[in-house]
Amino acid sequence: MGFPAQRPRRLRTTPAMRRLVSETEVRPRQLVLPMFVREGATEPVPIGSMPGVVQHTRDSLRKAAAEAAAAGVGGVMLFGVPEHHDATGSGSVDPDGILNVGLRDVRAEVGDDLVVMSDLCLDEFTDHGHCGVLDADGGVDNDATLEVYARMGVEQARAGAHLVGPSGMMDGQVGVIRSALDEAGFTDTGILSYTAKYASAFYGPFREAVNSQLTGDRKTYQQDGGNAREALRELALDLDEGADLVMVKPALAYLDILARVADVADVPVAAYQISGEYAMVEAAVARGWLERERTIMETLTSIRRAGADVILTYWATEAATWLSR
Repeated sequence: MGFPAQRPRRLRTTPAMRRLVSETEVRPRQLVLPMFVREGATEPVPIGSMPGVVQHTRDSLRKAAAEAAAAGVGGVMLFGVPEHHDATGSGSVDPDGILNVGLRDVRAEVGDDLVVMSDLCLDEFTDHGHCGVLDADGGVDNDATLEVYARMGVEQARAGAHLVGPSGMMDGQVGVIRSALDEAGFTDTGILSYTAKYASAFYGPFREAVNSQLTGDRKTYQQDGGNAREALRELALDLDEGADLVMVKPALAYLDILARVADVADVPVAAYQISGEYAMVEAAVARGWLERERTIMETLTSIRRAGADVILTYWATEAATWLSR
């Protein structure tokens, strides 16, 4: 027998052969569409750094949710963009605050046809842009923030969220929210915990998307980008406190973390393909440097291959239509 005796290319010869032996696939049901709803908006407001993404009106939010459901997308994640901010983020616990109103609108539109999720964090609502309330020295007060998170969780569940997504990286957030939900009778409302959320430069466009008021940085509560073992400690704590799903954020720059979390988690694992990841692909596509559909699908496949059961991506509805062709 001539050299080489081993010829892996035999399994790449035709589209049918490649399809037969493909190890990883992305399906519409695994995708979640993040959406922003803006208080007082009379028409969708384009987000300049995220071409194709908008701050929705209540009406356009409902329409986008219905389109996602029709495309077979697995869920939506809602973020509120309020007109007014204050030191404690009071709009976050207001039953008539924009996020809670948006949740009611979407549930009325899609019911249980997709999973309705809500961001449970204060950064969109505070006038300082941090994910919690501040103490007298200007630092984020972990335990005072947990009290607000508990109230937020109950209000979001009451508004119709199937899953609440605590994203502030406060110590003990999952346990406090779980207790509050159970005490209020929302035992079926799940928690998608942002378990490993890193202090990343890739959040830049998101700040525009939510009209962020941030001054300073979030390094005292979001993780250092060089730390991996810390993510597994956070995972163990969240699982012990009752998280129903866990998430790694960002996705592409932290595929190794995603793989390590997926290897040991005994609940579904999500990853968030964040605004900066979206923006850099769209910017390269706009300059003719990358093929759009191929590039998008390659990034989604890489996140699935690393171990994500669920992917939050701004391309969710569009990618779902491609996958259904």
